[in-house]
Amino acid sequence: MEFFMNFQQVSVIGAGSWGTALAVLLAEKAIRVTLWCREEEVARGINEQHVNPLFVSRYSIPPNVVATTRIEDVAGDRLVVVVVPTQYTRSVLSSLKPHRRQDGVFLSASKGIEVGTLTLISQIYQEVLGAEALQRTCFLSGPSFARDVLEGLPTAVALAGVREDLLLALQHYCSNTFFRIYRTYDVPGLELGGALKNIIALAAGISDGLGFGHSARAALITRGLAEMIRLGVCLGAEPATFAGLSGLGDLLLTATSENSRNRQVGFYLGQGKSLDEIRIGAGEVAEGVPTTAAVYQMARNYGIEMPISHAVYEILFKNRAPRSVVSELMERDLKGES
Repeated sequence: MEFFMNFQQVSVIGAGSWGTALAVLLAEKAIRVTLWCREEEVARGINEQHVNPLFVSRYSIPPNVVATTRIEDVAGDRLVVVVVPTQYTRSVLSSLKPHRRQDGVFLSASKGIEVGTLTLISQIYQEVLGAEALQRTCFLSGPSFARDVLEGLPTAVALAGVREDLLLALQHYCSNTFFRIYRTYDVPGLELGGALKNIIALAAGISDGLGFGHSARAALITRGLAEMIRLGVCLGAEPATFAGLSGLGDLLLTATSENSRNRQVGFYLGQGKSLDEIRIGAGEVAEGVPTTAAVYQMARNYGIEMPISHAVYEILFKNRAPRSVVSELMERDLKGES
């Protein structure tokens, strides 16, 4: 494992709750972790009080995590972890490109689909950094809340990549006694699981907000998983990946937990609030919202039936009343289960 002993200094780009949690996790292994923050307030809080005052203020950050707002400060390390919202990934990688190490390794921990281009995150890396960069990039996804990692609670996730030695190196480097990583070579399957489950979580939240109960939520999760597999297979993913941590595992967590931003946004929609009202109160991005717009267009382009995703799109972007959209879902022509 040629990479394993060389990750002594690590950079993390993105100081939201998940980026901060990964920085704290990696601080156990690295001599220094440089954490790039968009907000000056966050950088000062980390460097002076060793807390992230905006996103996870309850948790102490180790002193070997050093914050910066200068993107060039985080480009030179051998391992760079990118944890920014998907819609900003392209611009962040473009800013990094002139400063990055040619032998550098990337670990992407973002989830979603780029709206304008309908591309997966791995495709963005390839387009911005070149085809060779994909050989030096892995993708992390699975059922993992930042607060669970920060509290050292048992968590298992999946890591995807195309190069075995790098997969093994990052799997061993990032795992510890409470954070367990499984590896897979199905990059598109892992990425699509992490992206599409957010749409179904929105749907589950809407159902809960309408007071439809546990049976309705279970049906949405199950039929939502069928939609995820349908699109995934069309895009070259392995169906079995969606039964794993980055598929069903992440879907169950995001669609059922009150700590899920996507489920929370859906819940408020079900209670009658508008998306603009919910956005005003949201501290961090619910990736399911832009992902819904992207997947709606992808389903149309490929001719794939995704009725739950279509229903969420109608509620989010066409201002349809949730209850009437659910009625239309239930009254569709009866069919076999597939």
